Amino acid sequence: MSLKLENVSYIYEKGTSQETAAIKNVDLEINKGEFVAIIGHTGSGKSTLIQHFNGLEKPTEGKVLYDGKDIFDKDFDLRKLRCKVGLVFQYPEHQLFEATVLKDVCFGPKNEGLSNEDARIRAKEALKLVGIGEEMYEKSPFEMSGGQKRRVAIAGTLAMNPEILVLDEPTAGLDPEGRDKILQCISDLREKRGIGVVLVSHSMEDVANYADRIIVMNGGEVMYDDVPHKVFAHYRKLEKVGLAAPQITYVMHELKKAGYNVDENIINLEEAKENILKCLGR
Repeated sequence: MSLKLENVSYIYEKGTSQETAAIKNVDLEINKGEFVAIIGHTGSGKSTLIQHFNGLEKPTEGKVLYDGKDIFDKDFDLRKLRCKVGLVFQYPEHQLFEATVLKDVCFGPKNEGLSNEDARIRAKEALKLVGIGEEMYEKSPFEMSGGQKRRVAIAGTLAMNPEILVLDEPTAGLDPEGRDKILQCISDLREKRGIGVVLVSHSMEDVANYADRIIVMNGGEVMYDDVPHKVFAHYRKLEKVGLAAPQITYVMHELKKAGYNVDENIINLEEAKENILKCLGR
Protein backbone atom coordinates (compact mmCIF):
# COMPACT_ATOMS: atom_id res chain seq x y z
CA MET A 1 0.00 0.00 0.00
CA SER A 2 1.33 3.44 -0.89
CA LEU A 3 0.27 7.01 -1.46
CA LYS A 4 2.08 8.57 -4.38
CA LEU A 5 2.19 12.05 -5.88
CA GLU A 6 3.43 12.35 -9.44
CA ASN A 7 4.48 15.80 -10.66
CA VAL A 8 1.75 17.48 -8.60
CA SER A 9 1.25 21.24 -8.78
CA TYR A 10 -1.53 23.31 -7.28
CA ILE A 11 -2.33 26.89 -8.27
CA TYR A 12 -4.66 29.14 -6.32
CA GLU A 13 -6.84 31.58 -8.31
CA LYS A 14 -5.61 30.10 -11.59
CA GLY A 15 -6.14 32.40 -14.56
CA THR A 16 -6.56 35.54 -12.43
CA SER A 17 -4.23 38.35 -11.40
CA GLN A 18 -4.01 36.63 -7.97
CA GLU A 19 -2.67 33.36 -9.42
CA THR A 20 -0.27 31.74 -6.94
CA ALA A 21 1.54 28.40 -7.16
CA ALA A 22 1.19 26.77 -3.73
CA ILE A 23 3.03 23.57 -4.64
CA LYS A 24 5.10 22.86 -7.73
CA ASN A 25 6.09 19.60 -9.43
CA VAL A 26 6.02 17.48 -6.28
CA ASP A 27 7.01 13.84 -6.59
CA LEU A 28 6.89 11.72 -3.45
CA GLU A 29 5.69 8.39 -2.10
CA ILE A 30 4.54 7.49 1.42
CA ASN A 31 4.19 3.85 2.45
CA LYS A 32 2.26 2.18 5.23
CA GLY A 33 4.44 1.88 8.32
CA GLU A 34 6.63 4.91 7.62
CA PHE A 35 6.94 7.85 10.03
CA VAL A 36 7.45 10.85 7.77
CA ALA A 37 7.84 14.45 8.94
CA ILE A 38 7.09 17.43 6.71
CA ILE A 39 8.80 20.67 7.65
CA GLY A 40 8.98 24.08 6.07
CA HIS A 41 8.64 27.78 6.77
CA THR A 42 5.14 29.29 6.96
CA GLY A 43 3.83 29.51 3.40
CA SER A 44 6.11 26.77 2.09
CA GLY A 45 3.18 24.63 0.92
CA LYS A 46 2.98 22.05 3.73
CA SER A 47 -0.74 22.33 4.48
CA THR A 48 -1.72 22.49 0.81
CA LEU A 49 0.42 19.43 0.15
CA ILE A 50 -1.21 17.23 2.80
CA GLN A 51 -4.69 18.24 1.65
CA HIS A 52 -3.88 16.43 -1.59
CA PHE A 53 -3.20 13.20 0.29
CA ASN A 54 -6.89 12.35 0.69
CA GLY A 55 -8.41 14.43 -2.09
CA LEU A 56 -9.45 17.54 -0.18
CA GLU A 57 -7.62 19.44 -2.90
CA LYS A 58 -7.35 18.38 -6.54
CA PRO A 59 -4.03 19.00 -8.34
CA THR A 60 -3.95 21.64 -11.01
CA GLU A 61 -1.42 19.35 -12.69
CA GLY A 62 -0.16 15.85 -11.96
CA LYS A 63 -1.67 12.80 -10.26
CA VAL A 64 -2.32 11.50 -6.76
CA LEU A 65 -2.28 7.70 -6.64
CA TYR A 66 -3.42 5.38 -3.88
CA ASP A 67 -2.44 1.75 -4.37
CA GLY A 68 -1.58 2.68 -7.95
CA LYS A 69 -5.01 4.14 -8.74
CA ASP A 70 -5.66 7.79 -9.59
CA ILE A 71 -7.86 9.08 -6.76
CA PHE A 72 -9.68 11.44 -9.14
CA ASP A 73 -10.72 8.76 -11.62
CA LYS A 74 -14.51 8.75 -11.91
CA ASP A 75 -14.81 5.22 -10.46
CA PHE A 76 -12.52 5.88 -7.46
CA ASP A 77 -14.24 6.08 -4.06
CA LEU A 78 -12.92 9.23 -2.38
CA ARG A 79 -15.04 8.57 0.69
CA LYS A 80 -13.21 5.29 1.32
CA LEU A 81 -9.88 7.01 0.71
CA ARG A 82 -10.63 9.51 3.48
CA CYS A 83 -11.03 6.59 5.84
CA LYS A 84 -7.74 5.06 4.67
CA VAL A 85 -5.84 8.35 4.77
CA GLY A 86 -7.02 10.09 7.93
CA LEU A 87 -6.26 13.81 8.24
CA VAL A 88 -6.22 15.54 11.63
CA PHE A 89 -6.10 19.32 11.26
CA GLN A 90 -3.83 21.78 13.08
CA TYR A 91 -6.35 22.44 15.84
CA PRO A 92 -8.12 19.07 15.94
CA GLU A 93 -10.41 20.16 18.78
CA HIS A 94 -12.26 22.12 16.08
CA GLN A 95 -13.28 18.70 14.71
CA LEU A 96 -15.16 17.85 17.93
CA PHE A 97 -18.90 18.51 17.93
CA GLU A 98 -20.84 15.72 19.67
CA ALA A 99 -22.19 15.91 23.22
CA THR A 100 -19.94 13.18 24.62
CA VAL A 101 -16.49 11.79 23.92
CA LEU A 102 -17.80 8.36 22.94
CA LYS A 103 -20.43 9.76 20.57
CA ASP A 104 -17.84 11.96 18.92
CA VAL A 105 -15.48 9.07 18.21
CA CYS A 106 -18.40 6.91 17.02
CA PHE A 107 -19.35 9.45 14.36
CA GLY A 108 -16.78 8.36 11.74
CA PRO A 109 -17.45 4.61 11.92
CA LYS A 110 -21.23 5.19 11.84
CA ASN A 111 -20.77 7.42 8.82
CA GLU A 112 -18.97 4.49 7.18
CA GLY A 113 -22.14 2.44 7.63
CA LEU A 114 -21.27 0.47 10.77
CA SER A 115 -24.01 -0.43 13.24
CA ASN A 116 -24.20 1.45 16.55
CA GLU A 117 -22.66 -1.52 18.38
CA ASP A 118 -19.80 -1.98 15.91
CA ALA A 119 -19.13 1.76 15.93
CA ARG A 120 -18.93 1.71 19.74
CA ILE A 121 -16.47 -1.20 19.63
CA ARG A 122 -14.27 0.69 17.16
CA ALA A 123 -14.54 3.91 19.18
CA LYS A 124 -13.63 2.27 22.48
CA GLU A 125 -10.63 0.56 20.91
CA ALA A 126 -9.42 3.88 19.44
CA LEU A 127 -9.91 5.73 22.73
CA LYS A 128 -7.96 3.05 24.56
CA LEU A 129 -5.10 3.40 22.05
CA VAL A 130 -4.80 7.14 22.73
CA GLY A 131 -5.02 6.70 26.50
CA ILE A 132 -8.56 7.97 27.15
CA GLY A 133 -10.16 5.84 29.89
CA GLU A 134 -13.79 4.75 30.25
CA GLU A 135 -14.39 7.34 32.95
CA MET A 136 -14.12 10.00 30.20
CA TYR A 137 -16.55 8.45 27.70
CA GLU A 138 -19.67 10.31 28.83
CA LYS A 139 -17.94 13.65 29.40
CA SER A 140 -18.27 16.55 27.01
CA PRO A 141 -15.11 16.83 24.90
CA PHE A 142 -15.30 20.60 25.38
CA GLU A 143 -14.67 20.21 29.12
CA MET A 144 -11.35 18.44 28.56
CA SER A 145 -7.81 19.82 28.53
CA GLY A 146 -6.14 20.78 25.25
CA GLY A 147 -4.09 17.59 25.17
CA GLN A 148 -7.11 15.41 25.92
CA LYS A 149 -9.09 17.10 23.14
CA ARG A 150 -6.27 16.33 20.72
CA ARG A 151 -6.32 12.68 21.77
CA VAL A 152 -10.08 12.44 21.26
CA ALA A 153 -9.81 14.05 17.81
CA ILE A 154 -7.05 11.60 16.87
CA ALA A 155 -9.18 8.72 18.20
CA GLY A 156 -12.02 9.88 15.97
CA THR A 157 -9.77 9.44 12.95
CA LEU A 158 -8.27 6.17 14.21
CA ALA A 159 -11.75 4.69 14.65
CA MET A 160 -12.02 4.67 10.86
CA ASN A 161 -9.00 2.30 10.69
CA PRO A 162 -6.72 4.48 8.54
CA GLU A 163 -3.63 3.05 6.91
CA ILE A 164 -1.96 6.46 6.96
CA LEU A 165 -2.52 9.06 9.69
CA VAL A 166 -1.73 12.65 8.68
CA LEU A 167 -1.36 15.22 11.47
CA ASP A 168 -0.97 18.95 10.84
CA GLU A 169 0.86 20.47 13.85
CA PRO A 170 -0.96 18.28 16.41
CA THR A 171 1.02 19.75 19.33
CA ALA A 172 0.40 23.43 18.51
CA GLY A 173 -0.34 25.40 21.65
CA LEU A 174 0.40 22.56 24.08
CA ASP A 175 2.84 22.77 26.97
CA PRO A 176 5.99 20.58 26.78
CA GLU A 177 4.43 17.75 28.81
CA GLY A 178 1.29 17.73 26.67
CA ARG A 179 3.36 17.81 23.50
CA ASP A 180 5.49 14.87 24.60
CA LYS A 181 2.42 12.81 25.54
CA ILE A 182 0.78 13.38 22.17
CA LEU A 183 3.92 12.53 20.20
CA GLN A 184 4.63 9.42 22.25
CA CYS A 185 1.02 8.36 21.76
CA ILE A 186 1.38 8.76 17.99
CA SER A 187 4.66 6.82 17.98
CA ASP A 188 3.09 4.01 20.05
CA LEU A 189 0.12 3.86 17.66
CA ARG A 190 2.45 3.38 14.76
CA GLU A 191 4.17 0.51 16.59
CA LYS A 192 0.91 -1.18 17.62
CA ARG A 193 -1.03 -0.78 14.37
CA GLY A 194 1.69 -0.55 11.77
CA ILE A 195 0.08 2.54 10.27
CA GLY A 196 1.99 5.18 8.37
CA VAL A 197 2.31 8.55 10.07
CA VAL A 198 2.82 11.91 8.40
CA LEU A 199 3.63 14.65 10.90
CA VAL A 200 3.70 18.33 9.91
CA SER A 201 5.75 20.17 12.52
CA HIS A 202 7.76 23.32 13.23
CA SER A 203 9.74 21.59 15.99
CA MET A 204 13.05 20.27 14.77
CA GLU A 205 13.52 18.41 18.08
CA ASP A 206 10.24 16.53 17.65
CA VAL A 207 11.10 15.66 14.07
CA ALA A 208 14.56 14.44 15.05
CA ASN A 209 13.19 12.29 17.87
CA TYR A 210 10.38 10.54 16.00
CA ALA A 211 10.65 10.65 12.20
CA ASP A 212 12.36 8.08 9.98
CA ARG A 213 12.30 10.44 7.04
CA ILE A 214 11.97 14.19 6.53
CA ILE A 215 10.48 16.07 3.60
CA VAL A 216 11.52 19.73 3.53
CA MET A 217 9.20 22.08 1.65
CA ASN A 218 10.41 25.45 0.39
CA GLY A 219 8.53 27.73 -1.96
CA GLY A 220 6.07 24.98 -2.79
CA GLU A 221 8.80 22.54 -3.83
CA VAL A 222 10.51 19.58 -2.19
CA MET A 223 13.92 20.83 -1.09
CA TYR A 224 15.06 17.63 0.65
CA ASP A 225 13.57 14.17 1.12
CA ASP A 226 15.87 11.96 3.16
CA VAL A 227 16.64 10.44 6.56
CA PRO A 228 16.92 12.99 9.42
CA HIS A 229 20.70 12.89 9.82
CA LYS A 230 21.25 13.64 6.13
CA VAL A 231 18.64 16.41 6.06
CA PHE A 232 19.99 18.18 9.14
CA ALA A 233 23.56 17.91 7.82
CA HIS A 234 22.39 20.73 5.49
CA TYR A 235 21.56 22.96 8.47
CA ARG A 236 23.23 26.04 6.97
CA LYS A 237 21.05 25.77 3.86
CA LEU A 238 18.01 25.12 6.06
CA GLU A 239 18.76 28.33 7.97
CA LYS A 240 18.58 30.28 4.71
CA VAL A 241 14.95 29.18 4.25
CA GLY A 242 13.87 29.92 7.83
CA LEU A 243 14.53 26.50 9.33
CA ALA A 244 17.29 25.03 11.49
CA ALA A 245 18.76 21.85 12.93
CA PRO A 246 17.84 20.60 16.42
CA GLN A 247 19.59 22.61 19.17
CA ILE A 248 21.75 19.64 20.16
CA THR A 249 23.31 19.65 16.67
CA TYR A 250 24.59 23.19 17.23
CA VAL A 251 25.97 22.17 20.64
CA MET A 252 27.86 19.28 19.03
CA HIS A 253 29.30 21.60 16.37
CA GLU A 254 30.57 23.93 19.11
CA LEU A 255 32.16 21.01 20.95
CA LYS A 256 33.85 19.96 17.71
CA LYS A 257 35.21 23.49 17.23
CA ALA A 258 36.51 23.39 20.82
CA GLY A 259 38.63 20.37 19.96
CA TYR A 260 36.48 17.48 21.16
CA ASN A 261 36.33 14.49 18.83
CA VAL A 262 32.52 14.32 18.72
CA ASP A 263 30.12 13.64 15.86
CA GLU A 264 28.79 17.09 14.95
CA ASN A 265 25.85 15.58 13.04
CA ILE A 266 24.14 14.23 16.17
CA ILE A 267 20.45 15.22 16.20
CA ASN A 268 19.03 14.15 19.57
CA LEU A 269 19.99 14.02 23.25
CA GLU A 270 20.33 10.24 23.53
CA GLU A 271 22.79 10.14 20.64
CA ALA A 272 24.67 13.11 22.11
CA LYS A 273 24.98 11.50 25.53
CA GLU A 274 26.33 8.27 24.08
CA ASN A 275 28.75 10.07 21.75
CA ILE A 276 30.12 12.43 24.40
CA LEU A 277 30.67 9.62 26.90
CA LYS A 278 32.47 7.63 24.22
CA CYS A 279 34.60 10.67 23.43
CA LEU A 280 35.51 11.01 27.13
CA GLY A 281 36.38 7.31 27.33
CA ARG A 282 33.50 6.38 29.61
